[in-house]
Amino acid sequence: MRKLGVTFVALVLLAALLPSAASASYLKLRPRSDAEQGAKLRDDGARRALPALRVTTMARGLDVPWDVRPIGEGRFLFTQRDRASLTLLQADGGTRRIGFPSRRVWVSGETGLMGLAIDPGFAENRRIYTCQGWKLPGGDKDIRVIAWTLDPGITAVGRPDVLVKGLPTVTGRHGGCRLLIARNGALLVGTGDAAVSSNPQNLRSLGGKTLRLDPGTGRPWPTNPFAGADNRKKRYVFTYGHRNVQGLAQRRDGTLWSVEHGTSRDDEINRLGRGRNFGWDPGPGYDESVPMTDFSLPGRQWGARWSSGSPTIATSGAAFVRGRGWGGYGGALAVGCLAGQRLMFAKFDDAGRLRWTRAPERLRDFGRLRGVTAYRGSLLVTTSNDGGTDRILRVRPAR
Repeated sequence: MRKLGVTFVALVLLAALLPSAASASYLKLRPRSDAEQGAKLRDDGARRALPALRVTTMARGLDVPWDVRPIGEGRFLFTQRDRASLTLLQADGGTRRIGFPSRRVWVSGETGLMGLAIDPGFAENRRIYTCQGWKLPGGDKDIRVIAWTLDPGITAVGRPDVLVKGLPTVTGRHGGCRLLIARNGALLVGTGDAAVSSNPQNLRSLGGKTLRLDPGTGRPWPTNPFAGADNRKKRYVFTYGHRNVQGLAQRRDGTLWSVEHGTSRDDEINRLGRGRNFGWDPGPGYDESVPMTDFSLPGRQWGARWSSGSPTIATSGAAFVRGRGWGGYGGALAVGCLAGQRLMFAKFDDAGRLRWTRAPERLRDFGRLRGVTAYRGSLLVTTSNDGGTDRILRVRPAR
């Protein structure tokens, strides 16, 4: 009788393990925020529809490539944060460093040469946008967004045009700074709070915000929520109450989304909206034990559409998946994760409610993942492992 009991228990344990083995290539991350408590992670046949992924290396030997963008004819530009360098990745796989005022870039901690955006008219005007720490006279510094014009040979930048300056920084912690040109032509800037308590809720500070401006003139976008404010900085604010915005993406339906770092917990994906407050307010002494979205603040706060819970996985760059062959991944938000060392796909329904998340094992072998860019039915993903070991990867469905 004892032998039969042991055999029965063993069979039950084996049955419990079999589904886990079958799905070992996926990691489910449950939603934790108030906005997601009612969400169910429904498979809807997703596991059967999710294709295997193929990963190839486009460039290697890099040092914290922060952002990568296509410029046409099979070429790409990418930034390296700590080297403060702008580099051309050519169609044949070769790289060439672009002439850029790297010595003017202030590099410290999480700040250096960061976000990159390419003007929609690049083929005619060769105009690009970068966000970086910047050295000022007297040893001071700030973070600023600058427009540049590349020469015809794509060898050097010139004609700098400072679009917005005075983004706060102290030690380089929480420097942001992702750029996105929306389909309506606006330039969005995701900023960090510089680890200064008052910045996220202070509408006269550019820290802990998403900003929206005209990339041609640098003026605040005319339909910003505080466009008529007396304070110029306030006129740039699109959303506020952020900790450290690392990713910006626009879905096919036109909605805008941000990804940001939590403290030791609660990284967030947020759906942006004009004038929304996402509730980060660390208070005196920069108390990081407070909620990422503090619903006790005056006025309305908007909860995250996805939250990591505990511990943090350090979500970073993001892009919505487009193109054929992606199966169930199509339309999902692909998010690079630094501490989590994975590429996470988060699928939201038309109303912005979370359906499921997946983290394919195929992308668990490359260490810390930072930048994610959609490109011709694939994803460009940058690693962030330091020491000249980093790569730019191209991720595609295996066909």
